[in-house]
Amino acid sequence: MSESMRALDKGQLRGRHLLSLYDFTVDEIRYLLDQAHQLKAAVKNGIYTSELQGRSLGMIFENPSTRTRISFETGMTQLGGHALFLSGRDMQIGRGEPIKDTASVVTRYVDAVMIRTNSHEEVAEFASFANCPVINALTDAYHPCQALADLMTAEEVHGSLQGKKLAYVGDGNNVSHSLLAAGAKTGMDVSIAAPEGFEPEGFAIQQAKEAATTTGAKIHIGNDPVEAVTNADVVYTDVWASMGYESEQSERLQAFQPFQVNAGLMAEASTEAVFMHCLPAHREEEVSTAVIDGEQSVVYQQAENRLHVQKAVLASVIQ
Repeated sequence: MSESMRALDKGQLRGRHLLSLYDFTVDEIRYLLDQAHQLKAAVKNGIYTSELQGRSLGMIFENPSTRTRISFETGMTQLGGHALFLSGRDMQIGRGEPIKDTASVVTRYVDAVMIRTNSHEEVAEFASFANCPVINALTDAYHPCQALADLMTAEEVHGSLQGKKLAYVGDGNNVSHSLLAAGAKTGMDVSIAAPEGFEPEGFAIQQAKEAATTTGAKIHIGNDPVEAVTNADVVYTDVWASMGYESEQSERLQAFQPFQVNAGLMAEASTEAVFMHCLPAHREEEVSTAVIDGEQSVVYQQAENRLHVQKAVLASVIQ
């Protein structure tokens, strides 16, 4: 174990926000993944800890959720703590209370807050006034907890991530932004193919390329799905019209048709490649039923790992 890893055992992550993977160093992400693997193994053996006994997590949701709500709530329970579901529609912030006032008060009641909303700027503002750690559970810019689960799943399948290739095919959205960060932080090459005009945002590409100089990861953005998937170890996609883009559904369906992940595209990847999707999926749109329900798919393993990586985050940042 390196000196930096030993130092992390002494609580350097306590009180930290997780707004994107760029908030953590390479060693800190490695530490969280190691903790997640250990916590998963413990649960499989029927072992639960009580390290967060008496602690509370406030969960603010402005969008519907299945996996995020259940995994965070279950994770707090398994760690001995308690989670409170807080709908944005039921809070005063939904009636116009300033973010500063809500953040300053709510974070005096709980030991951490996770937020699932649209605006990344609002989550960053909330964190700036918070008295406890704030965890981004999805914004329009990043989905860091999902990316941690993706990394964990890739490690379970392929072992070391260094030099492995992840191909993302589809919309250059928050998931793709966080996959760029994940690869750049772990040395995993990331190749993204999106229709012209739907590529990842420039800031996300630039951040990834700068971070990749430390780990040696290769970052490639293009418009050819076959080029992206060739020899990939992981093939990943997401829905073509995420929440907030429903009005563009018909336009997107037409633009994204050549980007469906199907058996033909998977055949371009490594023979040991696996298929990932953050779910929910629209079968026969971004992915064929044969692929998502096929032997190469690890989407349910990937979804389960949301629980374990989030437990690692909670146990590490809550003081």
